[in-house]
Amino acid sequence: MTSWPWLLCPQFTGRIYLLRVNASRMNERFHHDFPQPPLCHRSINRRVATIGATAAVASPAQASENGHGSNRPSGKATIFTVISDIQGDLADFDLALKDIESTNPSKRSAGLVVNGDITPRGYDFEYDAVRKVLDANTHASNVHWAIGNHEFYVPKYSNPTTLAQATWPNGTTEASLFESFFTFTGRDKVYAEIDLGGVPGLILGTEKYMHYHDAKLWDEVWLSEEQITWLEQRLAYWARKGKPVMVFTHHPFPDTVSGTRNNLYKNDYLQADRLLGILGKYKNVFVFTAHTHWALQLADWEVRRTVPGTGNLQGFQVINTGAVQTLWEDNGAGGERALDGREASGLQVEVYNDCVVVRARDYRRGEWIKEVQIPLF
Repeated sequence: MTSWPWLLCPQFTGRIYLLRVNASRMNERFHHDFPQPPLCHRSINRRVATIGATAAVASPAQASENGHGSNRPSGKATIFTVISDIQGDLADFDLALKDIESTNPSKRSAGLVVNGDITPRGYDFEYDAVRKVLDANTHASNVHWAIGNHEFYVPKYSNPTTLAQATWPNGTTEASLFESFFTFTGRDKVYAEIDLGGVPGLILGTEKYMHYHDAKLWDEVWLSEEQITWLEQRLAYWARKGKPVMVFTHHPFPDTVSGTRNNLYKNDYLQADRLLGILGKYKNVFVFTAHTHWALQLADWEVRRTVPGTGNLQGFQVINTGAVQTLWEDNGAGGERALDGREASGLQVEVYNDCVVVRARDYRRGEWIKEVQIPLF
C-alpha cells in the first residue's frame, strides 16, 4: 500500500485535510504552503524547503498550558538528537556535534542516537577514531548506537589499504565483526532498549551478516526469533503504559521514506512483512531509518505507513534520519546520484504530552530545513 504524507486532526469531525504527493515528482525541490488544519492540540504542521533554506525556528516549539484550542505542543519537551551514516567522514561528524551542542545543549539533551554506519568498514581503529572525535566535543551524556551494513565491510579487504573482494572474507570471521561493535558500544547484543529522558527507545539490528550464510545475499537484515519476540513484547508493554516508542533501525522498510520505492532499497529486510505487521499495530510508534543517505529536503522524508490487517488505520510514523557522510537523491532513472559531499544532516526530536515535533537540520549551513508536528493518539 502506498503511504502518503497526511494532515489530520483526529478530534475534528468535519473535513479532513489530506496532502497527496505525486510519487513521480518526489525529488523536486519546492516550497508549498499547505492548508491550515483546524486549531487542535493534535494537528500536524508540515513544511517543505529547498536545500539551504532556513526555518525560522531555533528553540523548542512553544508549549501551551494544556494544548486545547491551540496547535502548539502541550507540556515540557524531552529533546534528543538522531544522526546516522558517519562512515569515516569525521570532519562532518565533528561539525555535526558542534552544531548539535548549539541547538540541543548537552545539559538539557535526553540523548544522542547514531543510527548505524558508525564506521566505513568496521575496523577497530575506525571505531576508535569515531570515539576520539566524540570525546573531543561536548555531547549528551548518553549516546546510543545502532549497527549498520558498513560495520561488516572488513572482509572486503585483505588489509586496511587493499580492497580484495575476490578473496572475501580474507580471513575475517563474522563473530569478530560483531565483537568489534560490542566492544565499542559496551553491549552484548545488537538490539537494546534505551531511555531517552523518560521516552522509551528500541534499537534493532541484524544478527547475521548474510553473505556468510548465503552466497546470493550481502547486506540484508536478519533478526532472530528472540529479537522479534522482544520487539513485540516491548511495543505492547509501552502501548499499555500509554507511552510513545522511538524505534531505531539502520535499514529502511519498503514503501516508506525517500528512496524506498527505488529498486536499491526495496528488499533490505528478509522479514519485512513480519516486522511491518508488528510495527503497524501501533499508532504511537516512531521508526527512524537511515542507510539511503537521501536528502531530508525531499518531500517524503517522513510518512505514515499503514499495514493492512493490523486494524490501525492511522498507521505508524517513519522518519528518514539523513546522513553525516554525503547525501543522495533520485537520479530519475531508477537509481541515485550524490549531492555535494559537504552536505550533512540529522534530526532533532522533541517529545511533548500530545505530539512529537521532528526537525530536520542542515549541519553544513547551521540551518533548520523543515519540521513536522505529529500527534499522539
